[in-house]
Amino acid sequence: MPDTEPTQTPYDALGGRPVIDRIANRFYDLVETDPQYAELRAMHAGDLTPIRRSLAGWLTAWAGGPHDWFVENRGKCMMSAHRGLGVSAQTARQWSDAMARAIAECGPTDTDAGRALGLMMAERLDMMANAMIPRTETADEVAAAE
Repeated sequence: MPDTEPTQTPYDALGGRPVIDRIANRFYDLVETDPQYAELRAMHAGDLTPIRRSLAGWLTAWAGGPHDWFVENRGKCMMSAHRGLGVSAQTARQWSDAMARAIAECGPTDTDAGRALGLMMAERLDMMANAMIPRTETADEVAAAE
């Protein structure tokens, strides 16, 4: 059998749980304090502590780290969990922008590969956020939010 190195997951390449925690906390710091995310903030409970932990757990599992979040939230789907929240093109854009900022500020930026991973992560999460916009919104509403 050929000698092969194990494939590094994005979770490992990012720097593991400490970096994921910094990203999740920075994201919610931005949502909580930056007025440009006011509509997004209004969608959340007053105490952001539980959702900070949940986001960090979800990002950890999503990036290939320990799957504790999926074990604790069996059968929970991100799309269906957000369906009743009234995600609009504007709030999806706010979410994506705050997440991209959090990744850029807290993610791996010391190498070209680290920066590329952060950009790819932000891009994929943006796609997910935009997929949560109900298809009943008009093209004009979506374009206006961008």
